[in-house]
Amino acid sequence: MVFLKGVSALSRLRSRVKQHSSLSNSVRWLQTQTSSDLDLHSQLKELIPEQQERLKKIRAEHGKVQLGNITVDMVIGGMRGMTGLLWETSLLDPDEGIRFRGLSIPECQKLLPAAKPDGEPLPEGLLWLLLTGKVPSKAQVDALSQELRDRAVVPDYVFKAIDALPVSAHPMTQFATGVMALQVQSEFQRAYEKGISKTKYWEPTYEDALSLIARVPLVASYVYRRIYKDGKIIPVDDSLDYGGNFSHMLGFSSPQMHELMRLYVTIHSDHEGGNVSAHTGHLVGSALSDPYLSFAAALNGLAGPLHGLANQEVLLWIKSVVDECGENISKDQLKDYVWKTLNGGKVVPGFGHGVLRKTDPRYMCQREFALKHLPDDPLFKLVSQLYEVVPPILTELGKVKNPWPNVDAHSGVLLNYFGLTEARYYTVLFGVSRSIGICSQLIWDRALGLPLERPKSVTMDWLENYCKKAKAA
Repeated sequence: MVFLKGVSALSRLRSRVKQHSSLSNSVRWLQTQTSSDLDLHSQLKELIPEQQERLKKIRAEHGKVQLGNITVDMVIGGMRGMTGLLWETSLLDPDEGIRFRGLSIPECQKLLPAAKPDGEPLPEGLLWLLLTGKVPSKAQVDALSQELRDRAVVPDYVFKAIDALPVSAHPMTQFATGVMALQVQSEFQRAYEKGISKTKYWEPTYEDALSLIARVPLVASYVYRRIYKDGKIIPVDDSLDYGGNFSHMLGFSSPQMHELMRLYVTIHSDHEGGNVSAHTGHLVGSALSDPYLSFAAALNGLAGPLHGLANQEVLLWIKSVVDECGENISKDQLKDYVWKTLNGGKVVPGFGHGVLRKTDPRYMCQREFALKHLPDDPLFKLVSQLYEVVPPILTELGKVKNPWPNVDAHSGVLLNYFGLTEARYYTVLFGVSRSIGICSQLIWDRALGLPLERPKSVTMDWLENYCKKAKAA
């Protein structure tokens, strides 16, 4: 029943593709503009002055409008629920899930160009959408793919920096080290040292951002091949797109795996600005740190068990279920194992979300992919069982606001099926994806002249005294 409700919800989302013409006129206007210009930089040069004026108008006319009340719970609880960031590229709705420039995931799957008919959207198309608000043509996406391939050149010293670490170092440690080494080539740092005007900050940021997005698959695949494949490196294939090339350099030639990587990179790219990795990239960037420094900081946040590392933990937990109970586990056995996990003071990884209050649409599109390509896989069947078993248990427990599965509950099983079985590496895939969202927003941070982020902090003494005074008043 739970699964049927989830499918029904997804169907309703798909049926609304044509119903959002009345959604914010300004956003829809941006999305539906067409242009034959194949150069992304030129498109941004046209858009940025308009959006700069838009922001000035919002601030001048509505700068004193209150967006809500801050409570002590919010201050103590990690600023959860506070509205305090401007993040143009995506917005997370508690019920509908993520929208990229106003488009839901099903809408992106329908509207963005694909590598083949009825295939998964190309990540380059999403990058174009995030930066411009426009759905690109296939020709524009192909041009951007070529530009990213042209930029995909990594100096030898980057690989030497990674090689200085033990092979046993966590893949995220090696990946972040490689990104930091790339920083030597920062165009923004050079331009800033020469005294570039603030109005032009976005241009070298753009150069760094696109070069970073182009290069991280090479760094990430190098880490994978170094750790798991005896250091045998696979070069770029100039005939492949971004997602297909990443899959190829990892060592996977299956067309289905290429499609999975396109889907994976697209749906993991951005999740509004409040999550740890996005917020970290924005915070560090607000100090005018270049995109390499900002993204390396974001990766260190992504590596935390409560954020990106969760996709590693999900597959390991699922495999522990199989190890103890076998593949043909009954629903009652699965319930017992879930309760055993919870009673042991642990969480069931892949369920719950800090913002979402329904099943994550990113989970649902991965489920659709599995139903299409691996319907009989035993681990996929187990994931389907968990979808029926876990939410009622978490609801009964009464401590979880969202008992539904999130994106991490499904991705590992798909990757495992196509041969990428090394769970410790999964967060690196997440990091490659997240470069698209974080770098897109960083370009707009510079274009809009967003200031240094500096929220106010208080002590427990301050809170206690404030609350006493408020009560007395």
